[in-house]
Amino acid sequence: MEMVGDITASDNSAYKTFFSEDNCRKFYVELSQKADIRLEGRLPPLATEPCAGGSRVSAECKRACAADGCCSGDDCKSSSTACFSAPGGASAEGLVRVQAAPRAPGAAEGGAPQAVSYFDKELRELEALLAQPEALEPGAKKQFQSGAVYVGGWKGNMRHGFGRQTWPDGAMYEGEWRENRARGNGKFSHSDGDLYVGQWGNNMANGVGVYYQKGANTYKGEWRDDHQHGHGVEVWVEGARFEGTFVEGKKDGYGCYYWTDGAVYEGRWVGNAIAGTGAYQSSDGRHFRGQWRDSVIHGIGEYIWPGGREYRGCYVDDQKQGFGTFKWPDGRRYEGFWAGGKQSGLGLYATREGVRKLAEWADGKRIRDVEGGLPEGALQAAPRA
Repeated sequence: MEMVGDITASDNSAYKTFFSEDNCRKFYVELSQKADIRLEGRLPPLATEPCAGGSRVSAECKRACAADGCCSGDDCKSSSTACFSAPGGASAEGLVRVQAAPRAPGAAEGGAPQAVSYFDKELRELEALLAQPEALEPGAKKQFQSGAVYVGGWKGNMRHGFGRQTWPDGAMYEGEWRENRARGNGKFSHSDGDLYVGQWGNNMANGVGVYYQKGANTYKGEWRDDHQHGHGVEVWVEGARFEGTFVEGKKDGYGCYYWTDGAVYEGRWVGNAIAGTGAYQSSDGRHFRGQWRDSVIHGIGEYIWPGGREYRGCYVDDQKQGFGTFKWPDGRRYEGFWAGGKQSGLGLYATREGVRKLAEWADGKRIRDVEGGLPEGALQAAPRA
């Protein structure tokens, strides 16, 4: 494969004259307009507190990137989650709801599954209890038809104060009650070993609390209506960690994800996926900052490798696509169009000696030099720099 790095020097003075700084600038502007992208130098800024880390690379990714002659197989190695384990390690729904029951939902009418709150099972009996003339004494024990048992404070035949309620499957709530509802501080233990300790409101986790998912992950932070909502920290048993904002149980907004090998992503999330502007940095010195979609690089970005190689330009689904610039530390440079991670279309390249040539590229190979300079009319519509 013929690569940009293998281009030999040329002493063609006509090209040197034609590619003056002014003409080159106009050409770059026109190419960028055709590609409908922003020029380099207008990339999203780095976060105020940059992170550091490493990456895990799949064999499939390495093979795919090895075909990209421009970066000698290192392009995907890897700034995106396409080439290492996806962030989170949890389902798209995030943690299970604190007290939805049963954990394996039963079938509702018509066979459709439904999740029923533990606290909803005794509602009818509790309403009937209010109509009884005899008041229950504080500390009295009450067994419901569902099999649940409550022992604790009462007020007007309503659970009130501190109390403990257990269900037949082993689940238990122990904490504060107010007028039959879990409200205040409390602990909910599931039969499968999961545990929530924190604040409650209206029979749901509301406020600040900690959820321990047995054998999986731990979440510490804010809750609303039984879901992670607000700021929180989620830690997985293998050591991965996310710190940031949640919306209705999903990572959404700004957050920083730390992989176990040291890799770190810092930036925007949407619906549990990396999306928007963000920065990724690995422990071996590779760094990407730019735009993402569905946890892969997508949009405008800047990728820097150890040793000084740089790419700035467009990405589509984790591959260079559209207009972009690739630089080598020894002065070599390619500016032009890309497709599928390889040079494709018109591109301007420069040798170590500073010789610049315009050429046509396909599948990462230089097909031919464009003799006589730019195609007729190529610069007519280009604005001045």
